[in-house]
Amino acid sequence: MIRAANLGFTLVELCVVLAVMAVLATFGAPSFIAWQTRDQVDARARSLFSTLSLARAEAVRRGARVTLCRIDASRRCLASGRSCENGVTDWSCGWGLFVDRDGAPALLRMQPAMTAVSIAGTSSELSFTPPSGQVIGGFRSFDFGPRGSDPAANPASRRCIRLAAGGRPRMTQGSCGASA
Repeated sequence: MIRAANLGFTLVELCVVLAVMAVLATFGAPSFIAWQTRDQVDARARSLFSTLSLARAEAVRRGARVTLCRIDASRRCLASGRSCENGVTDWSCGWGLFVDRDGAPALLRMQPAMTAVSIAGTSSELSFTPPSGQVIGGFRSFDFGPRGSDPAANPASRRCIRLAAGGRPRMTQGSCGASA
């Protein structure tokens, strides 16, 4: 009589595979968390970069003053140094882009709050003026990084946006030393 071969895994084989998977997960989790943090910082920096580019372009196209400011939950500009609902005073409160229409601000773009990413930089609003989209107040910079981290600790997880007086933004990897 011929016996059918047992198909499947033994308990020992299953335990070995689970142990190997646990070791791989243990070593892989910190790398995944660091990657996710870098991705959040990069996404937030790209969002502000595109908003700054739009602000300059709209000032030129419309021939009107365009203002970028930190906003609160009611989509109103926050005064310089004033904290938002979560207690932070940097640009992670969120921002709004407004165009001046007949003396009244009209919202063009809004970015909601994301407190996991710290955005140090000027605490005042930025105004782009026609005809060339220049920024009132000259050069500005914004420093992006994970909240609560040391700026020198991991330069790969930081981004810098420098805004020239002509209104053109430039983004680089690493810290730029912007202060709030």
